[in-house]
Amino acid sequence: MPLHTADALVLRTYKLAEVDRIVVFLTRDRGKKRGVAKGARRTRSRFSGALEPMTEVRVAYFEKERRELVGINYAEPVRSPLTLNAGEALGYVGYFAELLDEWAQEADADERLFRLGTSMVEALGAGVPVDPLARYFEYWLLRLQGLYPESGGTLSKGALTFLAASRGLPPRRAGELPADRDVLAELEALHRTLIAMHLEKTLKSDRVIREMRR
Repeated sequence: MPLHTADALVLRTYKLAEVDRIVVFLTRDRGKKRGVAKGARRTRSRFSGALEPMTEVRVAYFEKERRELVGINYAEPVRSPLTLNAGEALGYVGYFAELLDEWAQEADADERLFRLGTSMVEALGAGVPVDPLARYFEYWLLRLQGLYPESGGTLSKGALTFLAASRGLPPRRAGELPADRDVLAELEALHRTLIAMHLEKTLKSDRVIREMRR
């Protein structure tokens, strides 16, 4: 039963028994994993502060053959969205995590997807405005999976300019992307349609964000 250590991004957790949690996390080198963090729900758990969605961690886990769940030994937080002060930005944490969870494949390494996820944590921590950042994230997520229309379809000139600029800027500079409110709304509608078509469902976190805006 070998011990693996990895850079990882926590995507979501579930309650298990009385004091444990099942943790879904995305590793840089071995794809998405699901594991049990024993005692994680105790008040003085050694996992305290490390298992929130979109927390970047250094994780160690044991893996047995023919078992879906790994055993998580420790998870040390490296960077966490809990340090954010803006409530609106925090509302997008669950959205980014849910999208990554839907797209990441079990035990199938995709370093580009991992780097996209960790760059979102960095950008949120740097205070990048969430609306252009979310459209940037959606664009790159769809593009990495080969699901973005190359022709641009019926997009406006402003939307095409935003996408072209997104290909040359890192996420931490997404606030510099040229876009007004109408362009961001146009891209949001397109991306929501593409995501729903691929996943064949509406994301729970997307509904939460819409409720926040009312």
